[in-house]
Amino acid sequence: MISLRSHAISLAAVFLALAIGVALGSGLLSNTLLAGLKDDKTQMQNQINGLTDEKNVLNEKLSAANDFDAQMSPRIIRDAMKGKSTVMFRTPDAADDDVAALSRLVEEAGGAVTGTIALTQEFVDANSSEKLLSVINSPIVPAGRQLSTTSVDQGTQAGDLLGIALLTGKDQNAPAVDDAQRDAVLVALRDTGFLTYGTERIGPADTALIVTGGGLADDAGNQGATVARFAAGLAPHGAGTLLAGRDGSATGTGAVSVVRSDASLTNAVGTVDDVERPSGRITAVLGLQEMATGGRPGQYGIGRGASSVTLAQ
Repeated sequence: MISLRSHAISLAAVFLALAIGVALGSGLLSNTLLAGLKDDKTQMQNQINGLTDEKNVLNEKLSAANDFDAQMSPRIIRDAMKGKSTVMFRTPDAADDDVAALSRLVEEAGGAVTGTIALTQEFVDANSSEKLLSVINSPIVPAGRQLSTTSVDQGTQAGDLLGIALLTGKDQNAPAVDDAQRDAVLVALRDTGFLTYGTERIGPADTALIVTGGGLADDAGNQGATVARFAAGLAPHGAGTLLAGRDGSATGTGAVSVVRSDASLTNAVGTVDDVERPSGRITAVLGLQEMATGGRPGQYGIGRGASSVTLAQ
């Protein structure tokens, strides 16, 4: 007969053997699992290193291409804007580098920049549309001219008014706007918070170049549409109007995207969607030249809706 003591020892031995087995099995499983994970990590790290090397090579090639474009730009745009002038507008999200580079290129192309005007955040904000429209429709419209009644949104009306005040060369029969009338328009919009500009005199110009940023945030509302329609409002008054944006401006609610998605705007305004690159900046100048010499507005760049990367010269 088995004693209670023997039974207890047997049970203890069984549990001890079970514990040892579990411990040994877990260790073996853990080692196998860890070895597999280490192999996977090594493979993934090798893939990351390979992709990083490829990215670095591509960045070097892109940098070389940008350097080439920058060095060749004086030859490419030589005399492209000879005898022509441009007034520049910048939106609140425009990059300083883009504005400065485009201004320099216009002058290197033989053209003159008659002034640079910044549109404020209030200008593009839908909440300020009634205030802006009230200023536009106040007695500051130059004598002998009237605003279009076709479109009465804030962007189109503002573009129409500033086109009357600043742009020449489209309608030879339109009465000239003198300096006092031009200044009255600019001062009124500046003093009410819709424009800013420096101390230099803003003169009339043949063409208009609007510099904007890239893609807009989801909460940007209709800011892109306001800029696009502002460009369309300017267009009937000058020899050419071009909207130049960064990568992303041709997607979503970006200003370039809005122009390209509306045939009536596309027929009036030229666009470039890669103005952060030397090639895009060169194309912006060539696009202005094309319109200033009687050509049609073109849609250029690498984004959605572009008809070609640049102009064929």
